[in-house]
Amino acid sequence: MTTDQNIRALMNRLARLDSASSWAGDLNPVQRAALEYLRDANRFSRSPSHVAEFLGTTRGTMSQTLKALLRKGYVEEVRSDSDKRSISYALSNAGQAVLGDDGVVAVALAKLTGPAADALESGLRETLRQALALNGAKTFGQCRSCRFHQTKGDTAFCQLLSLPLAPSETMQICVEHQDRQTA
Repeated sequence: MTTDQNIRALMNRLARLDSASSWAGDLNPVQRAALEYLRDANRFSRSPSHVAEFLGTTRGTMSQTLKALLRKGYVEEVRSDSDKRSISYALSNAGQAVLGDDGVVAVALAKLTGPAADALESGLRETLRQALALNGAKTFGQCRSCRFHQTKGDTAFCQLLSLPLAPSETMQICVEHQDRQTA
């Protein structure tokens, strides 16, 4: 096998191990992935279509996944103040609690430190950037790495939405994200 084939095989194997360790209690891997996304996404990026796009699934599948999580008490519906038909989701206390369990891949990655961890993150980030570009998909990056992220004194500000951001929001995933490097 070539190097790129070996890397892809390793990534796939790790993904399968991570998915297998995501079966816990009454959650399947897709439900866990949706909860993890909702935990990490900002207030503008929690609609069913955003979750579906980030996870690379259909809106219908994600809608059913979110409804199941709602029935199980892991998420709560949030209606838009401006459009009552618009629904987004937020983690409930039970949803936050169930995400406390790390899978085997998370534990293994926590043991990887220094230059090896930095090189792996950098390589995977670049691979993801290229795959998203080839697929015409959104980046869904952290606010602080977006071309629209501004700081005014001690306050973070989204230039695109013309809104101030709480400090915690600058670390969250945003559907409107546009990478500074490709802008």
